[in-house]
Amino acid sequence: MRTFGAFSTKGGKPFYGELIGDEVSVLERPFWLNSEPTGEKIGRRDLEIGVPLSPSKLIAVGLNYADHIAEMKRTPLGAPLIWFKAPTSLLAHKQDIEIAFPEHQTDFETELAVVIGARAKNVSIEQAGDFIFGYTVGEDISDRDLQKSEKQFGRCKSFDTYTPIGPFVYTNVDVADLEITFRQNGDVKQRARTSQMIYSVADIVSFASQNLTLLPGDVILTGTPSGVGPIRAGDELEARIGDWPALLNRVGNAGS
Repeated sequence: MRTFGAFSTKGGKPFYGELIGDEVSVLERPFWLNSEPTGEKIGRRDLEIGVPLSPSKLIAVGLNYADHIAEMKRTPLGAPLIWFKAPTSLLAHKQDIEIAFPEHQTDFETELAVVIGARAKNVSIEQAGDFIFGYTVGEDISDRDLQKSEKQFGRCKSFDTYTPIGPFVYTNVDVADLEITFRQNGDVKQRARTSQMIYSVADIVSFASQNLTLLPGDVILTGTPSGVGPIRAGDELEARIGDWPALLNRVGNAGS
């Protein structure tokens, strides 16, 4: 497994790099563009972690776990359900989620996120893996009041800070059967396995590419398992997939 991310020295310019042991090897450009190292290495402890990706598109998949379909009182659609989230909703590890409307029910959803590594259009399920750079942990924060009152999901899931992601991106990993867990203030709220997805990663990448062109660095959230629930100011959230480092975030109210 190789580990990539976005970093910065305190007060310095952000850069992309590969985490190797206790050091970060600085890259010439974003890692999903087959970047080469500059030769510079910086100690991990001297760096802050940023949003690891800058996608042209942030695609979300809904209703991809049977238990989640049941808890949301929905029915299977017979094909992946996709929509777009604003890339400006992305949030780094250890940064604060800011609830836009504290009086609304705003829920957490933990998901496996796919990072595209090559331009993909009309790829088959069998070819899909060739177009994937790697994977990371994502959360799809959702304003349920707005979701219930509107016919599309773009606004209710795209407020600034509503897509925590990271802390890093991982390559050369098998994601067919990894445990997904989410803890809220230390209590386990979600626990499932990626093998329970109705549509596999390859299914989703192929399906999306049949309808739009995927570009290197694009991100696809593959859906959440059951156990979703509300977050509130003061909460501490921990999302984890397999043995990857946990994605940690706190919750506050916007403007407070």
